[in-house]
Amino acid sequence: MGEKISFIAEARKEQIIKATIDVLDEIGYVNVSLAKIAKKAKVSTGLVSYHFEHKEDVLNQTLLYLIEKQFEYIKERAEKKESAYDQLISFIDASLAYQGTHSVNNIALIEIVFNARTPENVPYYKVSNDDEDPLYTQLEEILSYGQKTKEFSDTFDPRFVSIMIQGAIAESILMNGEEFDLEGYKNELINTVTKMVK
Repeated sequence: MGEKISFIAEARKEQIIKATIDVLDEIGYVNVSLAKIAKKAKVSTGLVSYHFEHKEDVLNQTLLYLIEKQFEYIKERAEKKESAYDQLISFIDASLAYQGTHSVNNIALIEIVFNARTPENVPYYKVSNDDEDPLYTQLEEILSYGQKTKEFSDTFDPRFVSIMIQGAIAESILMNGEEFDLEGYKNELINTVTKMVK
């Protein structure tokens, strides 16, 4: 019985988080309220407050959810490859594919990161999180693995190159529109990264 209640509670929380993502996409961070989230989720404001402590808690949990979903999507595709180089290319390909197919998630992520603040009033975008972000860690591990297997040159720092690649991927979110050639961007990025690591 307890497992069923827990499952229902988790499903309800995810429903509220997905509604939060839609609200962020539609009206932006500044205009978000528990009432608007509740309306979008088709639940009462009281139910939102039952599952989350306050608005900031909803938004923090939404941010963690977005990061986790993106990580799962990319990791699943990169792990299927054996060689470090194939893992690296799959990582880049999956990262950019995610940007192209999950635009609402990307907008919600940007809205939170560039508008939310820590309890100390520090904007999220100023908080260094590359050590905590699982995507940075996974990419750094792929690059280090390639150096160990001698597929990649040992003349670069995996951490710095990981940050550079992630920066290029993240920039595509801001450029991604109807006019933007994501496939062309991906090919140029892969060519540049290949020259860097080989």
